[in-house]
Amino acid sequence: MPSAEHSLGTDIVVENICRLNPDILAEHCHHILSYLQGKTKGVDSAEICDIFQRAGVTLDHESLQSIVRFLLLSFRSAGKSELSADDFVSRLEEGSKKWSKASLQVLHNLWSEHGGSVQVQQATQDLLSAGRLVDMQWKLGMAVSSDTCRSLNSPFVTILLKIAEPTGQINQKAFEMTVPQFQNFHKQMKELAAVMETI
Repeated sequence: MPSAEHSLGTDIVVENICRLNPDILAEHCHHILSYLQGKTKGVDSAEICDIFQRAGVTLDHESLQSIVRFLLLSFRSAGKSELSADDFVSRLEEGSKKWSKASLQVLHNLWSEHGGSVQVQQATQDLLSAGRLVDMQWKLGMAVSSDTCRSLNSPFVTILLKIAEPTGQINQKAFEMTVPQFQNFHKQMKELAAVMETI
């Protein structure tokens, strides 16, 4: 259950969204939906700020960022959950009672028109997303018992990888190699680095 502080924060963002006239809200949402459909590389807050200023909407930078984050998260969540336009609007209404009918109508229309392609893009991103190597550490040790070393007192290398998953969570993976395996691994990493430099 959301905390009172979280609900208050959501209500403030929703009130700011409802201050936008329907055409400005639709234009703002088109920027976000274009990004979520893979048509643009990101959401340009400066461009959105210019749109708001031309329309006479005065919001501070933090309020603007909150609107962008809220709508981005809402559309992305609806895409991953494969919500219909009616379900999307119902979920928004459950989160805050401050929504205006005009704002919900704009969001309903946009999700009816673009929701399917956002869902496809989100599914594709989930399939293609891979973790990012954050840190790698290694240490040399001496085997006392091992499944891969034939004799005890053989040297081995322990590798510890820290990987940032697409969800943002950092996981650690550890594995052991014999010294020849590590030397081969090192050689492959050097070859990979040389190829990466040519790209």
